[in-house]
Amino acid sequence: MSAPAQFPSTAPAPRIVIAGAGPAARALVSQLAKTKFPGTVTVLSSRDAAPQELLELAALPFVSVRFGQPASHIDAAAQVVSTADGMEFSYDQLVIATGSAPVHSPVEGAGRCLNYSTIDDAARIGDAVKEVTRVLGRRPLGILVGTGAAAGQAEAVLRARGVRPVRTTARPAAVVPTLAGSVLPAAGIVFDDGSRMNGDLVILAEDRIARDSLGASAGAKTAPAGGIVVGRDYRTSVPGIWAIGDAASFDGVRLGLLVASGSAAGVCAAELMSTVPEARLAAAA
Repeated sequence: MSAPAQFPSTAPAPRIVIAGAGPAARALVSQLAKTKFPGTVTVLSSRDAAPQELLELAALPFVSVRFGQPASHIDAAAQVVSTADGMEFSYDQLVIATGSAPVHSPVEGAGRCLNYSTIDDAARIGDAVKEVTRVLGRRPLGILVGTGAAAGQAEAVLRARGVRPVRTTARPAAVVPTLAGSVLPAAGIVFDDGSRMNGDLVILAEDRIARDSLGASAGAKTAPAGGIVVGRDYRTSVPGIWAIGDAASFDGVRLGLLVASGSAAGVCAAELMSTVPEARLAAAA
């Protein structure tokens, strides 16, 4: 029996490109750092500005963040991803983490609300309920706007924290602010006909659609309701391309509603590490 093939130590360092710089992408970079990924990671961000967490990750020696360079097209055969400005990045493995977008234009004053779009928002809503309860000295009255799975999850989160929300499927025209100086961001919502609902918290859980056009450009299978179809290992139908976060779909459901970004990133990082040649792993140990 012949000896197993050995990868030369001079083999090129594996290259991972991550399209997107949201929570799922940042969680993946963190996981790759923990596993001592022996190659390079390039993050393509659509924004010029960046949260502190992303800046900290950009300081890692194996990470390069390209700000204001959203991925726009994938040549899966050549393993090259292009940006909107025409830059090209070669990859060995590509992870699509472009997230989702709201179906409707933002409600006026939506910045005063809590938003529920993925399961990661549950912890933030729980913290807000705790703080408002402390300030008011009683359980807050919550107003929940939305339909579908996200609204159902948001209601479950609120009820688990002792809040019985008033739910409406009618979309408001605006969010009503509280009086100046109040620690509560919103006092209620107002509808087009002038009627209103008053409360202590406003939670928007409106419809969103996965940003799956990048995966479609590579020929990746997409779900009828939107989202790049992935398996339990987060691989898409195209070899070498993966998808995590709200850009992905599992069993017809937006992945962000099913799996927390940290959990998805942990599994995806482990799978990505399994693609690295053994000699590279040994050198990184």
